Amino acid sequence: MVFDHGDDHYYVVWETTCTSGKSIFEWWADANNDIDTSRHVIEPWYRKIDNNHHRYSVIFGPVTGSTRVHYKNGPSNFRAILSSAQKTYSKRRTSPDAILHVGDTIQSVRKLSEWQTHLFSPVEDVGGFLHSVPFVYVPGNHDHDKKRGSGNMNYYMDMYHGIYNTGGLRSEKVANGDYHRFYHSVSLGSARVIALDAECPSKEQSEFLVRELQSESFQNAHFRIVAVHIPPFIEFWDPFAWNHKNEKHWGEHVRLEYDPLFRKYGVDLVISGHQHNYQRSTIRRNGPPADDDTITYAIVGGAGGVIDYDRVEDWKMYNATYTGFHYVLLDVSDKELQWSAYDVSGVVIDQFKIQR
Repeated sequence: MVFDHGDDHYYVVWETTCTSGKSIFEWWADANNDIDTSRHVIEPWYRKIDNNHHRYSVIFGPVTGSTRVHYKNGPSNFRAILSSAQKTYSKRRTSPDAILHVGDTIQSVRKLSEWQTHLFSPVEDVGGFLHSVPFVYVPGNHDHDKKRGSGNMNYYMDMYHGIYNTGGLRSEKVANGDYHRFYHSVSLGSARVIALDAECPSKEQSEFLVRELQSESFQNAHFRIVAVHIPPFIEFWDPFAWNHKNEKHWGEHVRLEYDPLFRKYGVDLVISGHQHNYQRSTIRRNGPPADDDTITYAIVGGAGGVIDYDRVEDWKMYNATYTGFHYVLLDVSDKELQWSAYDVSGVVIDQFKIQR
């Protein structure tokens, strides 16, 4: 599986049921459609998940000015969503440049089989995306194993621990209590995307967020985007869990701490999941912490789990709501961002543009 590592580098991970001996990774690029004969060989990092799951990973790059990069190494609702998206791209005779997943890829983080049936197989079987389109991954609450102990150090999330931290990838095990830090940023065309880990707020992540929001890469981007699993403003949830299990307080830091920073530093678009339906709002506000800010908030949470129909809050802000399975195609050109949300049959349910 391929992940966008940022700054023209990519992270590739694969798994075998037994060790591969001396495994070698080789990559090369087409430059201006002419085959570049320069090939690069990398020895992968290895981590044992358990006796039947062996993980290998590499980071390669930089890749600039190339149209294609090559490398080689020695049934779900999500599948239906991907199938519909692939049909849409087939009409365009093109493929996505990246796939943004805003979390909850699986239901139970300790069931290794779910990673295969809910994520890896659909991604590969439907569009051949697993090793052809880089993922920008934002973890959700179901993707975390927060009850880490001495007997469960090698569950599947260990496979991705340190995905954006080269040092973390080299370690064969993850220490007890060492949570997965997934916050990072990538450039996608004229857009800059900050991915936050809503499940593991920390001083380090808060400092990273401010530093990235202030950075030239973010401020000079034509479109400034934040992706975070838990939305700042949730309206639909299970009423009992919301009111009696304190789930209304999950991720409050996203609204109370992060959202004022989004406003202050000119974020254009906040993309979330968590809530299992679709909502979108473009709102303009005046007053602290910004004199004049306009942000579009979008919840894209209908790619597999049971749809949420029960309203538990009313923020009086959303322009569009859809209670059904869906996906979004995001087209970013130099001066225009086009957002198109589709239902599983490929019918447009919502659209908007941001223009510069």
